[in-house]
Amino acid sequence: MVDDDAPVLTVSKAAELAGMHPQTLRQYDRLGLVVPRRTRGRGRRYSRRDVARLLQVQQLAQGEGINLAGIKRILDLEAHVSVLEERLGDLLMRVQEEGRVFAAGPAAGDVVVVQRGQRVRSTAMRVDLEHRTVGGGAVVLWRPAPRREG
Repeated sequence: MVDDDAPVLTVSKAAELAGMHPQTLRQYDRLGLVVPRRTRGRGRRYSRRDVARLLQVQQLAQGEGINLAGIKRILDLEAHVSVLEERLGDLLMRVQEEGRVFAAGPAAGDVVVVQRGQRVRSTAMRVDLEHRTVGGGAVVLWRPAPRREG
């Protein structure tokens, strides 16, 4: 069984699986839509995940009528959302496991643990948080709502 991320497909095989011309794959590579890995001799090698992305690009272009620049923007935003969802999942897991409260700087997104029972309005806390955020500015606090029985 081959890993979906293993770069084992040549341009011609990936093009065949995606139902495209090999030159289309080369154009998508130049535009940064689907970037395969390279062999030592600079040959392109595609993975099954790359082929799935080629099919997604084809659907957006032909089925939805979106131009290639728009498709690149959509794919970049989807990748960014995935990273943010993973980060959010990690933070939620930490909160559930440790029962801690966090403060975060809005610009840099640095996460700082706030000790339970410590009030944000205290001068010491405000100073501590300002030193941990980039460029000062506002601090966003999030406290999980107490669980209600019933």
